[in-house]
Parts: sequence; C-alpha cells; structure tokens
Amino acid sequence: MLLAVDCGNTNVVFAVYDGDQFKGQWRAATKADRTSDEYGIWLTQLMAHDGLEAKAISHALIASVVPSKNQALEGLCEKYFKCKPMFVGDPELKLGADIKVDNPAEAGSDRVVNAFAAHTTYSGPLIIIDFGTATTFDVVDKTGAYCGGCIAPGINLSMEALHMATAQLPRLPVKNPGNAPVIGTTTVAAMTSGVFWGYIGLIEGLVARIRAERGELLKVIATGGLAPLFAEATSVIEHTDQGLTMRGLLQIHKRNSW
Repeated sequence: MLLAVDCGNTNVVFAVYDGDQFKGQWRAATKADRTSDEYGIWLTQLMAHDGLEAKAISHALIASVVPSKNQALEGLCEKYFKCKPMFVGDPELKLGADIKVDNPAEAGSDRVVNAFAAHTTYSGPLIIIDFGTATTFDVVDKTGAYCGGCIAPGINLSMEALHMATAQLPRLPVKNPGNAPVIGTTTVAAMTSGVFWGYIGLIEGLVARIRAERGELLKVIATGGLAPLFAEATSVIEHTDQGLTMRGLLQIHKRNSW
C-alpha cells in the first residue's frame, strides 16, 4: 500500500491507497513543533479505526512545501511504516512531464503534482487554480509540461490580514454574499462583498490575462478547500477537483518503483 502525504502551510493530508483503490484520508494542522512520534501515534490510531494496519504500508510519497517538516515526516515513515519515503523533487523521481521554468527546484511540489494530475485527467492546455494558504494559478501546456504561473495571497490570509492590520474591522468567515448588493451598507456587508467579489475579479482577471498571453483557450480547473465556493460564482471555472493532489501523488508513484 501507498501512503501519500501532502504537506501544505496550513494542513498535512495523509491518504492510503491499495493499488488504485482509495482506502482512507486524514488531515492534521501543520505545526512547526509536531514530531514524528506525534504524527505516528495519531495517524496509526486513525488508520486502525478504519481497519488499516501500519505494516501494510510498503511505500510513501511526500509532496511538501514546508521544508522544516520534512524530517518529521521522514521519521514518521521510517519508524511507524518501516519504509523510506520519496519526496517530490528528488532527482531520481520520474514525473513524466517537463518543468519549463527558470529554476525547476523553485517550483512548489504541490503545484507540480497538481499539474501532472490535471493533465492526466483533463489533457491540456490548462490553468489550475489552487485555493490554499496562497491562491496559485498554474499553467500546463498541451504536452503536460508545467509552465509556471501566478501566486496571490489566499483569501483566508487576506481576511486575517485585514482584521489584524485595522482597528475596527472584525474577523469574518469567507462566504458568498449571494444576491446582496455589492455596495455594502454595514461594515460586515462591505467586507464580505469586497473580499469575495474582489477574489472573483482576481480569478476572472488573471484567467483572461493568462489566456491572452498564451494565445489559446485554456481549460480552468479549481482545487483546494474553497474551490466549490468560488466555482459557483463564476463561469470561468469549468471543473472543481478536490482530489487532484492526492491523485497526482498516486499517479507519480505508479510511474516509479523504489
């Protein structure tokens, strides 16, 4: 069985696959001081609850954008699952696609994995929007090559910054204001409208600029926790795919043997 790990700035997601069969998924907050033992006890107990034994894991593949967590995740795999993990970005790992950026080592592993999975599922050319701690827009050409993209602050990060940097603006959840007027007549309504419709403008504006720059009509795929919220408010997003990163890790694993 494969243990696939997606370590992001906010959460670490663990999933287990038996061949192509999805067996379970669990999520933990990304904390700087969490040790391999803390991950190990927590994860093995959750797996056991779902009828999965730690000894059944034979391989582990990790996509991490938090280098400070790599040692703990590697220790988790070696101590609790008796296997040495591979990391997306390891030179010996075959991705099956080119990375056409100035410095391929700078490309976020989650972005590369998403590009690979999206091309495999939807073909290309594509724009992949990932609504995470940052909101990323990544371009995949018709051959499946990763061509770079744009990085903007994530919407939750923006909402928190707005609250923290001002004296009178409250901390609010992100939500679709629906049919409410764009011009808010209360502070809460104004913030809700400004942040949500501002992000819709960001999405639509960047997609239009990328398409114009590329000179082609790229399909738009959205992933990440808030993808459905924005997809329902703009026709620019053609597909939402919450399982993109994990499916990409599974597909990359299948291309490699170690």
